[in-house]
Amino acid sequence: MVKIAIDAMGGDFGPEPIVKGTIQALKERKFEAILVGKKDEILSLLPKGYKNKISIIDTDDVISMSDAATDALKRKKSSIYMAVDMVKKGEADGVVSAGHSGATMTLATLRLGRLKNVLRPALVTLMPSKGKNRTVMLDVGANVDCGPEHLAQFAVFGKYYAQDVMGIETPRVGLLANGEEASKGNEVTKATFKLLEGSEGFIGNVEGSDIFNGECDVVVCDGFIGNLVLKTAEGVASTISFFLKDYIRKSPVAITGALLMRKVFKLLKKETDYAEEGGAPLVGIKGCAIVGHGKSNPKAIKNAIFQAIRYVDTGVNEHIERSLAEQNKGK
Repeated sequence: MVKIAIDAMGGDFGPEPIVKGTIQALKERKFEAILVGKKDEILSLLPKGYKNKISIIDTDDVISMSDAATDALKRKKSSIYMAVDMVKKGEADGVVSAGHSGATMTLATLRLGRLKNVLRPALVTLMPSKGKNRTVMLDVGANVDCGPEHLAQFAVFGKYYAQDVMGIETPRVGLLANGEEASKGNEVTKATFKLLEGSEGFIGNVEGSDIFNGECDVVVCDGFIGNLVLKTAEGVASTISFFLKDYIRKSPVAITGALLMRKVFKLLKKETDYAEEGGAPLVGIKGCAIVGHGKSNPKAIKNAIFQAIRYVDTGVNEHIERSLAEQNKGK
């Protein structure tokens, strides 16, 4: 059975949504849950029926959002350090944290280590799309400055994530640029294009609109651009939601329409809600680490745990290592 270590103290709202999300996950899936954090606080939130179903690793130290990411390496009794260390020691298969994202990524990279031949790990997110599946986008924040060789590896990560975790048989991989022509982009993307040209599934340059229109399954970019796109998309979704509610409130006719369209609005919210995915996997490391949103609610935590279980079960890491090893042989 898959074992997931969960940083119970990470997140903006303390352990309550994390404990609740873990309980919700246990109601729907079979796995071993290990909560790492302040034992007394965790126990006070657990219903009697779950006190024997969840393991607790007690620690008082918590990395706060104001702490430097590198501090986590020194604080070996912090909840996130101990959760990651369980994966390193083989006591857990994956780790989930909604706490300090920089600390989580730093510890996952340096404590667990990179997969063989991986230059840098990348953070993956799933974007809303008009296609059958959501669009895999990476990197969305782990690496601000990247070279062509890094982006080329991210394409491999994204391809196998889409294939193994999402079940897309032959993922279409696009390189984010300011135009579809091979001549478009900056020096890094132009050099990356040459590295990816002719590789299986690579469809060339794609534009920002292609992230959402279903034209490709995987979009590759550096972490600076990816994070800007992600935050912009979240802002647009929030603004559209605000305007819809505002127009409906001001118009009696719109209120009637909204009542009739309630199911449609519910589906729209689901498509743009970060809680539906729960968190972003850090791909390219030994093991599995899911980086959750600081404002994660119980639903987000539950889905982050489910994402960790899927990641562990698919063997995506083995496929990435095998692909990179074959590429290195050809050089």
